[in-house]
Amino acid sequence: MKRSIFEEEHELFRSSFRQFLDKELLPRNEEFERAGIVDRAAFAAAGALGFLGYAAPEELGGGGVDDFRYSQVVHEEFMASGATAAWLGITLHNDICLPYFLHGTNDEQRARWVPGICSGELITAVAMTEPGAGSDLAGIRTTALRDGDDYVVNGSKTFITNGINSDLVIVAVKTDPSQRHGGMSLLVVERGMPGFERGRNLEKIGMHSQDTAELFFNDVRVPVANRLGEEGSGFSQLVRNLAQERLSIAVGGMAAARAAYDLSLAYCKEREAFGQPIGAFQNTRMQLAQMKTEVEVTQAFVDQCVLARNAGDLTVEEAAMAKMWCTELQGRMADMGVQLHGGYGYMTEYLIARLYADARVTRIYGGTNEIMRDLIGKSLLRG
Repeated sequence: MKRSIFEEEHELFRSSFRQFLDKELLPRNEEFERAGIVDRAAFAAAGALGFLGYAAPEELGGGGVDDFRYSQVVHEEFMASGATAAWLGITLHNDICLPYFLHGTNDEQRARWVPGICSGELITAVAMTEPGAGSDLAGIRTTALRDGDDYVVNGSKTFITNGINSDLVIVAVKTDPSQRHGGMSLLVVERGMPGFERGRNLEKIGMHSQDTAELFFNDVRVPVANRLGEEGSGFSQLVRNLAQERLSIAVGGMAAARAAYDLSLAYCKEREAFGQPIGAFQNTRMQLAQMKTEVEVTQAFVDQCVLARNAGDLTVEEAAMAKMWCTELQGRMADMGVQLHGGYGYMTEYLIARLYADARVTRIYGGTNEIMRDLIGKSLLRG
């Protein structure tokens, strides 16, 4: 079944982005994996070609196109090309962090930060998770107490994507520790602020090139001018952006699942056993058929979610469904792909092995899939 979601401009964008990946990022993929970080030049190169901040207004250096289909293309080509090292850092920068800087800022803040975000000069991160608080956002303990024109921030965050590279970190803090949801605010902590320290680049099962770090705040003075929105509005801002965050995770999971299927199909056509391609065996054909069916059925739902987001109709529950289902599909497809590749599937030089290792965390970040099920279930019983 032919997909009808994309128009000519999206395919032109796809072609340009794929050329960028093949020329600039794919040759350095292994270098980034070994280093445990994507260097800043990759962000600058993406920004110079218009692949960062395309949803931002043109007068601020963006593309002026708030159309999530472009993000969908970016996810799909990262996975299809095999240039997966920079995938999470760039898509988080575009899909998850940028909306806070576009919709939670005033004119002065947008003019100060957004051009650098679009150029890749300013790399972004969002810091919610703490050692003792993950999916329970209201349980955070990092505090920001007002002192004149500053907030004094104390606390720590962990598992922060772009944690080492980031210049601007959106930090969820308690400005009123006596309250749960109503006491939360968002502050932008900038590189170089005294008392802001980064811990080690955490070693992970997968996503080795993604700099995931611990962040520490020791009496960091953050100007009130760096607060996003009103004091106490942090939780509502986080919730407002969670639907797009989870859609981004879903789109990435869908793209990885399709890549796992495509790799497996190609391998089963080429690899021979007992004098014939392994795809000729009935059990292999049945596995491939299952993979193909799950990928195509899920793709149809994801495409509709993207269109709903563009129309402003995507609900929190629909985004949770997409995130939960697509990340579990991602895990299944990667696992089946490794099995179909046999011993080669366990070798890190094969892309299927990297897809397998990278898939596991997607059922955890952005809200665990258990939380997604609970959120969906509660919505069914309301009203």
